[in-house]
Amino acid sequence: MNLFDPLRKKYVNNSPEEAVRQSIINWLINEKGVPVTHMMSEYAFTYNNLQYRADIIVFDKQLNPLLMVECKAPEIPIDNKVIQQCIRYYNVLKVKYILATNGKTSYLCALNNENGQFEFSKDFPDYKQMLEK
Repeated sequence: MNLFDPLRKKYVNNSPEEAVRQSIINWLINEKGVPVTHMMSEYAFTYNNLQYRADIIVFDKQLNPLLMVECKAPEIPIDNKVIQQCIRYYNVLKVKYILATNGKTSYLCALNNENGQFEFSKDFPDYKQMLEK
């Protein structure tokens, strides 16, 4: 059974990682108020002359990257390797928020504007709150 990706506007293969990605996309739309028009899945970019793809990017109203979501299959732990991947992506995307999830375990990091460091956050802001910070 394929899954419909509302961001790519097409059906995609139903893999464990894709199921997590689609679950997060729907959660961001329905629970956090992120407009579909301000999200992209499989966002391609270049870092150190290598091509990468971020699973989900949420953009602010000026279409600057605001939140990066890294999705893993449920059996993949959110460990240091995943966090290092997120940091690599941040070096290009310069987002204010990073979410790493495998659908069972999720870590949200928010950029502290005062010291320029990411800090773990227990509360996940809605889209309007993300824009205000």
